[in-house]
Amino acid sequence: MSQAAKLRAAIKSGPLIVAPGAYDCITARLIEGTGYAAAYMTGGGTAGMLGFPDYGLTTMTEMVDNAGRIANAINIPLIADADTGFGNELNVTRTIREYEMRGVAAIQLEDQGFPKRCGHLEGITIIPLNEFVRKISAAVRARRNPDTIIVARTDARGGGGFKEAVDRMNAALDVGADVAFLEAHHTQEEMEQIPKLIHGPCLLNVGRFGKSAPPTLKQVADAGYRIAILPGMLITQVIGACEHILKQARETQTAPVPFKELTIHELWACCGSKSWDEIKETIK
Repeated sequence: MSQAAKLRAAIKSGPLIVAPGAYDCITARLIEGTGYAAAYMTGGGTAGMLGFPDYGLTTMTEMVDNAGRIANAINIPLIADADTGFGNELNVTRTIREYEMRGVAAIQLEDQGFPKRCGHLEGITIIPLNEFVRKISAAVRARRNPDTIIVARTDARGGGGFKEAVDRMNAALDVGADVAFLEAHHTQEEMEQIPKLIHGPCLLNVGRFGKSAPPTLKQVADAGYRIAILPGMLITQVIGACEHILKQARETQTAPVPFKELTIHELWACCGSKSWDEIKETIK
């Protein structure tokens, strides 16, 4: 069974899928190693890994290559951010095919204008509804594996209002999107209403910053969501930890004690050394 088929089955009948945000292979391996059922390739994290803010500065090639590396490093489904599809319906078609060829289980497309930016920043613009629907239709038609999941995201809540955001999600589902992602809800009540008003499986961004206070994962599951992503969790922790350690090393002029002591063997085990050792041991 493909990773896309596994994810599709889990969305249909399993418990809430919690997918922390990975921005490279090591964070993805850690997500898998700690027992999560899926990983989410964050577009903002990918931009940050390349030294850019989440301002739509990454190219399709940069995004899809990162998705391919991550998908190849893990044995759980990968949900991958594909920003706006990098253009019109033709660009979306190629984007879907490129992500699919790299083993991505679910591909997320949003309705922002150019340049797109983090959904919790100000100054976001959205494209007209008919353009968004055409892009989602193109994405649905472009997939070669019928199990590949198309996640439609709207950023209309800020500029157009809650009702418009809900209507956009239902319009996307009507043309074949598999999952709806209404970004940046404003209140707990809105969070609870989204799965009731949208006619299909819903995904929620659970973060500690932005326009909405983070619910617990139990609250997310109880509200009826099928997927919860935590896109910024690891990258913010890593940045905070690195800044702390670097300052401590400069101030104390010594190598600081790590948050977690790892032996060399434990370090490389996080990167899959066991499976590589097994290959070597079985070759005669």
